[in-house]
Amino acid sequence: MELAIGFLIAFAIAVTGVGAGTITAPILVLFLHVPLALAVGTALVYSAIVKLIVVPIQMWRKQVAYRAVGFMLLGGLPGVLIGVWLFRRVVQHGHESILYAALGSIIVISSGWHLYRTFRRHHTPQANRNHPKWLAVLMLPIGAEVGFSSSGAGALGTIALLGLTTLSATQIVGTDLAFGLCLSLVGGGLHLLSQNLDTTLLVKLLAGGLLGAIAGSAVAPRLPNQKLRLVLTAWLLMIGVQFCYQAVHLRIGAQSQEKHLASTSGVQHALLHPLKIAKR
Repeated sequence: MELAIGFLIAFAIAVTGVGAGTITAPILVLFLHVPLALAVGTALVYSAIVKLIVVPIQMWRKQVAYRAVGFMLLGGLPGVLIGVWLFRRVVQHGHESILYAALGSIIVISSGWHLYRTFRRHHTPQANRNHPKWLAVLMLPIGAEVGFSSSGAGALGTIALLGLTTLSATQIVGTDLAFGLCLSLVGGGLHLLSQNLDTTLLVKLLAGGLLGAIAGSAVAPRLPNQKLRLVLTAWLLMIGVQFCYQAVHLRIGAQSQEKHLASTSGVQHALLHPLKIAKR
């Protein structure tokens, strides 16, 4: 099962270009019932290894703008450190609803952005939008989101590059992939040190993923990429909404449990108070 899922994830990434972090964690939670805390760390490491195969090809094709990557990493690397720290705090206190809300929100935003680009294709004038230094500021929260939920670098990084640089479409893809690789390596390494991943599952996913990446790259030119991407993006949008609903459901359940414990404690106190008075 794990081999098949690893194959399908890598195949979908190779054919449609959807981010590895965005698609991996939800699939691990929904189909393999992996706890979300482990799914995030496993997805980050899986994403880093997949990108280690893809990014050198982008570099060889000269599709990576290293100056833009440098500005992005100025904010992105501190951000991913903050995100992993926040992730550890949330896991320690058992606030799983926050993890579901963060991952669901970023999936909804990413999917919505991809759908918007699909149905509204236009070219923004390149004048007065070459401000790469602002990338450092914008990448801080994006890096934090990657460290916290394993997703966000793909869609949000692309939006920033489109709005603040005059890079071509191929350069934006290559630059964003290189940025995502660096964040995944740092974030995945920190999650690995914290043991927030399932190494056995990761090995099986990568075994299937290697074959999936090769197969997807081989058949991608002969498949209707845009239609497949549209279907996968719409599916991810529904998954994101489901995760947000799950976050609300968990939060309501936690609050009702707290009220129940408080009322139980009050009843016990009321019952024990007369006994203490009688003893006196």
